[in-house]
Amino acid sequence: MTRQRIDFEPGGLSGKERRQGRRERASDQRHHDAPRTQPRERALPEPAVSGPFGPGLAESGYWNLAPVNVPPHQATSQHVAGIYPFVADAGLGHRGPILGVDLNADALWHFSPWETYADSTDRGSFSTNVLVLGAYRAGKSAVIKTLVSRSMAFGHQAVVPSDPKGEWRAVAEAIPGGNVIRLGGAFDTRLNPLDRGPRRTGVSDEQHEQMVKQRRITVLTSLVQAALPGAHLSAVEHAALLEALERCITHTGDRPTLRTVFTELSQITSETDRDRHLAHGAIQPSFVLRRFVNGDLSGLFEDHSTVSFDDDAPIVVVDTSELFARGDLVAQLSQICTTAWNQAVISDRDAHKTRYVIREEGWRDMTSLASLQMYQQWLKLSRHYGISNIVILHKMGDLDAVGEADSQERNLAYSIAGDIENKFIFRINQQESASIQQRLNVPPAHADMARQLRKGEFLAYVGQYSYLVDAFATSTDWEYELFKTDDAMELPGGSPGELQYFEPHDLDSVWPVDSDVDGWLTSSKELK
Repeated sequence: MTRQRIDFEPGGLSGKERRQGRRERASDQRHHDAPRTQPRERALPEPAVSGPFGPGLAESGYWNLAPVNVPPHQATSQHVAGIYPFVADAGLGHRGPILGVDLNADALWHFSPWETYADSTDRGSFSTNVLVLGAYRAGKSAVIKTLVSRSMAFGHQAVVPSDPKGEWRAVAEAIPGGNVIRLGGAFDTRLNPLDRGPRRTGVSDEQHEQMVKQRRITVLTSLVQAALPGAHLSAVEHAALLEALERCITHTGDRPTLRTVFTELSQITSETDRDRHLAHGAIQPSFVLRRFVNGDLSGLFEDHSTVSFDDDAPIVVVDTSELFARGDLVAQLSQICTTAWNQAVISDRDAHKTRYVIREEGWRDMTSLASLQMYQQWLKLSRHYGISNIVILHKMGDLDAVGEADSQERNLAYSIAGDIENKFIFRINQQESASIQQRLNVPPAHADMARQLRKGEFLAYVGQYSYLVDAFATSTDWEYELFKTDDAMELPGGSPGELQYFEPHDLDSVWPVDSDVDGWLTSSKELK
């Protein structure tokens, strides 16, 4: 290994000052290279040792008996940067809100799904959707809340169709103009999932009617199939639902509700002399909708909406935390209703609005084949509507709750998650390593690294590149207090309510120098 001397000259010097400095350095170099009048004492080489490197070799692996004299090299800082290429990555640029610190480049990391979608380079993305994956208390929700709240300064809005833990309610209440809709418990709020919703801009009457009809029948079929695990609607049952909906639209002046659809289904079951097959097909759907009218889901979705969607609010949150105490099935049915109610409003492309749709416990939107197909279609059309769906999962195993093993439903659920191009992977558990490699095509070195991430750190996959980001490094005290998910939340070395800051370049405590993945930390590597 040779040593080179590199001289730097500060900017702003005159020509005379530059020439004088070069003469002084040249004089010093000649004095250094001049022959010595007295012989130098040379230390004897260390005795040979035997070790893992072989007999006669020192621990360093070789003897260097005489220094190598290499002439100095002069260059500008622009050229010197080429001596050590790829040490720091260029990142995603400075468009969009700051989300954290890029630990590879030791620089601020900006992210906006709409900016990356507009980027035509290989750092751009073909989708605005984001998959967020990580273990409990890895910092997922706090980071997404940071992204959403900071994005509002850029004109973006946010919708949380179902807030199962009541975490987003505090965020909406803290943001001026935020709108919170609370369901269940002591609240008499009702949402009608069969609302027409506002007319979409730039479509004909026929197109608008077709879209409203399709959304309504999809909601009905999703509700029935979710309440009948493992069952699929037959053609006759689907026809009975459609017949009941059409009758209801006619009898109510195009203001259908789950209650009136249930009434029409009950009427169809008694018409055995008119159409025996249709009457039989209406039995199962009528029993499911009966739960919304007289059962454990009554008082929530069976009648006309008592609130409206504030289209101009920076954030709209539907707080369903009271409903989740009733069980998983109630939570799934409620999430289908609230999601459909929100989608009727936000799927207007010509409104020229960009919104985040945060899907906490996103697997609950994939409870049946009908809901999965609607979910997949919604993700595909997200960029068309100016929407960024943020799907949050604790682990890939969450999707095992969808359908049976090797069923069409479960395979479709895994396919939907894997097709989301932008991914934020937080700390994962030991058993999750193989799953993300197989399902998300994550390199083994990255999977090992994900097991050692600290709270608030995540691997970001955007386009063809990956980044190591620390989101909590830029958090403020106000954000930390607002975004923490529970009173027990504590950063390493801190206490509840106390924000700890970490140096982005202090990585030795997380990844040992001799770690197999240590080399990856020096640069962001392109994923092939």
